[in-house]
Amino acid sequence: MENQSELIVELRSKLSSSENRVKELEAANAKLASLVSSCICHKMEENCDSDLSDKNILDEKMEKLKQGNCVENGKRKPKKRLSGYSLNSMNHLSQRLVALKIMYFGQRFYGFASEAQMEPTVESELFKALEKTRLVLGDKKDLQYSRCGRTDKGVSSVGQVVALLLRSKLKEHGDNTSEEFVDKRAEEEELDYVRILNGALPNDIRVMGWCPAPDNFSARFSCLSREYRYFFWRENLNILEMESSCKRLIGEHDFRNFCKMDAANVHNYMRRITSFDICPCNGSDELWFMRIKGSAFLWHQVRCMVAVLFMIGQGLESPDVVDALLDVEKTTRKPQYRMAPEIPLVLRSCEFEGLNFMCSSDSRRALQLHLEKECQTYKLQAAIFHQALLNLSTIQDDVSITSKTKKKVSSHVPLMSRPTEPSYNERRAKLLTYALSKKTLQE
Repeated sequence: MENQSELIVELRSKLSSSENRVKELEAANAKLASLVSSCICHKMEENCDSDLSDKNILDEKMEKLKQGNCVENGKRKPKKRLSGYSLNSMNHLSQRLVALKIMYFGQRFYGFASEAQMEPTVESELFKALEKTRLVLGDKKDLQYSRCGRTDKGVSSVGQVVALLLRSKLKEHGDNTSEEFVDKRAEEEELDYVRILNGALPNDIRVMGWCPAPDNFSARFSCLSREYRYFFWRENLNILEMESSCKRLIGEHDFRNFCKMDAANVHNYMRRITSFDICPCNGSDELWFMRIKGSAFLWHQVRCMVAVLFMIGQGLESPDVVDALLDVEKTTRKPQYRMAPEIPLVLRSCEFEGLNFMCSSDSRRALQLHLEKECQTYKLQAAIFHQALLNLSTIQDDVSITSKTKKKVSSHVPLMSRPTEPSYNERRAKLLTYALSKKTLQE
């Protein structure tokens, strides 16, 4: 009796286990039926019936169904995608090479180029706007980017030019040759680059116009000439002496004594100045400017030339010092002298063959209003300082306090008698020695 009782308990346990297994299989069957019914490929039902004898094939197809894929003839049905669209790339959009004319007030910027790792720069602000407006696609190195000039810290421009690939509304466009520039109807259908970018740029940077550029265009190497202007107050300067001196700088010369030498990267210091004039500003007797035009300029060349001309205008140097500095055979080492300040220097224009910059009428009006507002702002600031000068005249001197500070008058040392910087050959020899010693240490 005892053995029979144990057998009954064992049988009941197996029965309960079988019932639970049946329930699990029924639940799995219901889930499979639901998956099959939701699949648009009804042929799966027939395949499952014919393949029940092969457990591996059935398991494989069930796994694909669980992943949400419909199986037909052993192939996964591709997912439907939007035509011409990719989640990971925007390269399907049309692009074109565009030249942009840019103005900026350089006082708060660490120069134009962003390679110096100092922020902010004009270039870094420009690319922030380009990325914000989605006008550039991909990395900077893939945009065929070029700039006409690398203005220094504090230097402004009203005619800087850059070129790069920008997003375009036009689906097809060939080589942007000068003949195509006259196709106004096609350009009217293009994106309003001026309006779009000016809406994202800070107040001291503005895009003045845009132009389609040829495929082989480089803002640096395609430039025919660059014009700088340097503003200054006349005061007691001898303008006639300065004018006769600046004419000696016209032509092709070796300007190594009128620049900051970069012997590591620059080996040719010959540059051509095509014109050099000194003119009053808008008929003013006080505010003047120097207009310098040339094919290309060396690092700090304009500010060095202006500094020497100021010394001549002050009567501290003879105009003959220009000829002495240009004679690099006799003056092999540059005398030490301070450059002219950077704030009054402006890159006025960059000249290119066949480029005609344009902007929409709405963008032109908005740009004009913005510039007029900026002019009014600076005039208001000037008026405040002028009032401070007027009020200063009402302040009486305190006679009880006697000034014990004597103003130190510095005597001028003639340029050709000053300490000199290393010559180009000396700089190259030093660089070569450093490179050899570095190589020896590595070995």
